[in-house]
Amino acid sequence: MATLDELRNTFFDECSELLLEIETGLSDMRDANGSEEAVHAVFRAVHSVKGGAGIFGFESLVGFAHVFESVLDTLRRDSSAATPAIISVLLTASDVLSDVVGFARSGEPVPPDYGSDCRAALEQLNRKTNDGAAADDDGTPAPAEFAEIEFTPVRAPDFDGEDEETLRSYAITFRPKPEMLKNANEPLYILRELGKLGDLVLVPETQALPPLSELVPSHPYIGWTGTLRTAAERSAVADVFEFVIGDCELEITELAPQPGADTVIEEPAAVPAAEQSAIAATSPDNTNPPAAPPGKDDQRPDTETSVRAAAAKPAPTTTRVDVDKIDRVVNLVGELVIAQAMLGQLAQGLSDEAAGRLSQMLDDVIHRTRELKDSVMSMRAQPVGAVFQRMPRLVRELSAKTDKKVRLEMFGENTEVDRTIVDRLGDPLTHIIRNSVDHGIETPAERRAAGKSEEGTIRLAAEHRGGRLVIEVSDDGAGVNRERVLSKARDKGLVQPEAVLTDEDITNLIFLPGFSTVEKVSDISGRGVGMDVVRRNIQDLGGRISLKSTRGRGMTIQLALPLTLAVMDGMVIKVAGNTYVMPMSTIVECMHRRADDSHNLLGTRGVIQLRGEWVQLVYLTDLFDLHATAHDSTDSVVIITEASDRMRFGLVVDELCGHQQVVIKNIEESYGSVPGIAAATILGNGRVAFILDVEKLSELAAESKPPTRAGGSTSALAVVNAA
Repeated sequence: MATLDELRNTFFDECSELLLEIETGLSDMRDANGSEEAVHAVFRAVHSVKGGAGIFGFESLVGFAHVFESVLDTLRRDSSAATPAIISVLLTASDVLSDVVGFARSGEPVPPDYGSDCRAALEQLNRKTNDGAAADDDGTPAPAEFAEIEFTPVRAPDFDGEDEETLRSYAITFRPKPEMLKNANEPLYILRELGKLGDLVLVPETQALPPLSELVPSHPYIGWTGTLRTAAERSAVADVFEFVIGDCELEITELAPQPGADTVIEEPAAVPAAEQSAIAATSPDNTNPPAAPPGKDDQRPDTETSVRAAAAKPAPTTTRVDVDKIDRVVNLVGELVIAQAMLGQLAQGLSDEAAGRLSQMLDDVIHRTRELKDSVMSMRAQPVGAVFQRMPRLVRELSAKTDKKVRLEMFGENTEVDRTIVDRLGDPLTHIIRNSVDHGIETPAERRAAGKSEEGTIRLAAEHRGGRLVIEVSDDGAGVNRERVLSKARDKGLVQPEAVLTDEDITNLIFLPGFSTVEKVSDISGRGVGMDVVRRNIQDLGGRISLKSTRGRGMTIQLALPLTLAVMDGMVIKVAGNTYVMPMSTIVECMHRRADDSHNLLGTRGVIQLRGEWVQLVYLTDLFDLHATAHDSTDSVVIITEASDRMRFGLVVDELCGHQQVVIKNIEESYGSVPGIAAATILGNGRVAFILDVEKLSELAAESKPPTRAGGSTSALAVVNAA
């Protein structure tokens, strides 16, 4: 049985998902994309947070969520009332709700009056927007009260204007349990929502009411039975009770129509416990009517079979699994990949017949292992929306601080990647968006003068591309002022005065440590800590970062990251008798090198021409100081790869040994950081092979032999490493 702490952790995990739904729904409401459904989605999420908080006694969270959902309840009745001003209040309320959840998670008390301004704004909206609110003498709207519910049995009306054949009658029994009140749910509120569907006639059950002196306020003593006549489907009736399933005794039974009969509705007969279980098991969105109680088949024809069929069909279910358990399975899959590679190595020493049979079996094992790996990695995968959901609040706060109008557009939030990557994406994205708002987006006056709209736009998008996760952050701001960047870099001594840089080289100077163009340090930027941290963090994840800027039109920063840090596809290569593994995601193409392919160029080991583009050759033997064959060997292989600054180079190796899956083993804990080496793996022969860090190799190449151009031009890569 789960402990209270485990249940509490589950609640907070659910809160993270619900807060994302709230942020997404409010953004949809602001953009007028499916506003009606968006309001319902946000209401359900806030109500779920409130209900869970009530179970664990988080009173501050329950109180704020209740005021929040009251405004949303009003908007559910008229989604068109969601003006930009109201949406702004709701977005702020979402931020406060997230903070209060954070306080509850950490066990810290909510500071006095925290979020009081936002709560007052919500309460003011409740007074102004609730239907039927009266005004005080001074003109201030008074709080609206719940509508009274008539419980006296009456004759069903004729429903003028409705097609009699479309109306349905439902017998309803509703008996709240004590858990309902503890979970902060209100029976009268539910009955009021039920009454909106049609003509509701209820009879209260007061037999369990004790004497006043023995009454316990937290215990619901009253239940209700009666009928609802409506044009709604059964699923719509069940949806009213979706938040209290399990916290009440509930029966919803569709009554057969009786044309021409004016019948006074009486209290329905109780349904046996066996059939009550079948009804409770029926999904709320199931439109089939529930089973009929025995002896009433004449009124409810052909309903029993349909409900039993619906109850027998299992609904999609999910389960929460401890991440450590998944990680252990991932490690086991990794060991299985290593064992599979070893089997392949053993097969090479067998006879042709035995090797052929074993190879067939091994191919099937490889196929199954890959499927198992993909399945396990999908369990570890998380949508990047878990990180993206923090950014709208960041943009709103920065907009307020800088007096700029900024709009954030997000795409691809459901793109999945390994959770280790997701956990480490927050800081880089925060730095990039802070820079976009502070440095990129202009003030409203500047944008008007440039012929732009006053509101700037930041676009945050994610997608899978080429076996990697690609995230792009772009804005329509002023772009990089290259003249100012170069001047600042020279003033700080980061670039030699005589150096001649291309536009791309100058743009990449913003990644230099300690570089900033801000004259005055603020709490947003100006200390020269930001983009260099972003670059280092992305490289630590095995990714690369690139930047494009157009003066006056904006800037785009692209992050390309591996999908997982556990198992990857690699190319096994040999250099001077040593075996290495190169990530497949870093390889553009491979080619055999012929003697007439390469050309000598001053300051380089040679270049080759690839479809009209000159690509510099880099020898792994030089970078690792290995004794190797002559550089002009015609048996070597050139692997074309690309660094983070989109600079292509050809890595010269002796031999390609084939492609295989490899398990990534971290070596930094034992040996520290090794330049040019990202990690290690175990090959099929049991030997350890190093996994190359292509990003660092490109830096080592520029550092050991900086390429120079006519006129003293120096590559941006050399400048960065020299600094």
